[in-house]
Amino acid sequence: MRTRTFALTAVTSVACGAALLGPAALPATAGVPVPDTPPDTRMGPAPGDVEDPAVSAEELLAEVRSCRQISRGKYRTDANRSKATVPVCGTTDAVFWKADMDIDCDGRKTKACNTKSDPYFQPQTAFQTSRGEPLDSARLPFVVVPAPGRIWDYRKSGLTGGSVVAVIHQGEVRYAVIGDTGPAGIIGEGSYALAQELSIDPHPTTGGAASGVTYIAFKDSRISPIESRAKAERRGEALARAFVGRG
Repeated sequence: MRTRTFALTAVTSVACGAALLGPAALPATAGVPVPDTPPDTRMGPAPGDVEDPAVSAEELLAEVRSCRQISRGKYRTDANRSKATVPVCGTTDAVFWKADMDIDCDGRKTKACNTKSDPYFQPQTAFQTSRGEPLDSARLPFVVVPAPGRIWDYRKSGLTGGSVVAVIHQGEVRYAVIGDTGPAGIIGEGSYALAQELSIDPHPTTGGAASGVTYIAFKDSRISPIESRAKAERRGEALARAFVGRG
């Protein structure tokens, strides 16, 4: 079920507009092939390293229990939601929001992301690879932020394409980058690959998580090239350690 269609239609003249979705109960494998290339190996600390364990979801969530709202208002999570409930909150080193996750399958055309698997597929992303090509939603974990507007302008919070984001869902932490923008009044979206990393149904038209996803975007954290998953992992872990007081 595509719940953000109407909001997206209003901004389709902007090439970077993201196709936003709502969660449903179909399985992740319903009609969607797996990506044609396996993901990069995660570069975080080795499992079982008791001397220097990776930053946990619990540690990160403890730092974002209270909200100092920096947005002028709140965001809706879907186009058909009449009530805006999600503020963007700020700390010295990061901004964060707690929302749902709809699936962005835009960018490079792949076996998983194309016009057949996603009727709202767009062959562009707001930010490009180091070769000037659209990002690959099926391979690269990335977060979609609202286009700059009255509520909030991500650029004024020290964020841009390639900024590192810690994304938390059901006790799991994954590091992604900001890779696309969406409608100015809606928040809560990640790429097909990010959903897979978090064990969320990545189907571009029926997948996603209805709630319970926390996004922590670190200020002035842009990595290059944007498509390097290894750099995002290493930088994300270092930023997370500093964020929770372990750096």
